[in-house]
Amino acid sequence: MNRSDGLVRRSVKPRENGGGAEGGLNANTPDDNQDALDSLKDQEDNIDDGDSKETRLTLMEEVLLLGLKDKEGYTSFWNDCISSGLRGCILIELGLRGRVMIEKSGMRRRGLCTRKLILKSDQQTGDVLLDEALKHIKETDPPETVQSWIEYLSGETWNPLKLRYQLKNVRERLAKNLVEKGVLTTEKQNFLLFDMTTHPLSDNVVKCRLVKKIQDSVLSKWVNDPQRMDKRMLALIFLAHASDVIENAFAPLNDDDYEVAMKRVRELLDLDFETEASKPNANEILWAVFMAFTK
Repeated sequence: MNRSDGLVRRSVKPRENGGGAEGGLNANTPDDNQDALDSLKDQEDNIDDGDSKETRLTLMEEVLLLGLKDKEGYTSFWNDCISSGLRGCILIELGLRGRVMIEKSGMRRRGLCTRKLILKSDQQTGDVLLDEALKHIKETDPPETVQSWIEYLSGETWNPLKLRYQLKNVRERLAKNLVEKGVLTTEKQNFLLFDMTTHPLSDNVVKCRLVKKIQDSVLSKWVNDPQRMDKRMLALIFLAHASDVIENAFAPLNDDDYEVAMKRVRELLDLDFETEASKPNANEILWAVFMAFTK
């Protein structure tokens, strides 16, 4: 499968102005425990890369917000990628928060796709979806790969014993989180044969800020080195692509900026994920999740 599948030239009208260009705490002393707690807190304090006054969104909420139609309040009926994409967001969010990690490659230098996802800390995050996934990972022995966890959390497995790991109603639960944060509202819409709860946009500023942040990351703030990119932004770009919603962030751009933005996304998709994961200070969970979506 070509990693750039889905990145196609879109037809738009020219515009005058373009949008330029995160092991359990098993230490032996209270001081060691406190150091570990402080380390976790520092990682969580870095979740938001902007002004602390801005509405903080998780990766899952950001990807869902990109996929939701502003006025209609639901994702495209034809998007069959966002479900697994959101599960990838959950694994990366747990990784960025210091709750899970990829096991060491060992003497055999095993590849990312065969190495297991293991528990680093079972401290709750305060997010219901993240904590539910964390509980499943903690209770699973032997550990599973990232690819397997994306399938289990999505309910896309032929193993009936693993169906209990499925996270249900993820989109609706994330939408309710965004309602509580004042980003969305809740309405009922009639679709001839049935009524459906929808969540139209109520705070356009938050979504516009999210879209501009993504655009800037591949235009005016492009650094041409994934190791120097903000890890949350790098994850957001990959997962938005895997969820088939990246186009929604680039659609407002003029043709020239659009071509540049998509070209740079292709460059990221064409990276050697194994090589990137082996570099100093790389977050292996990011690259393991990225690789899972290209298999």
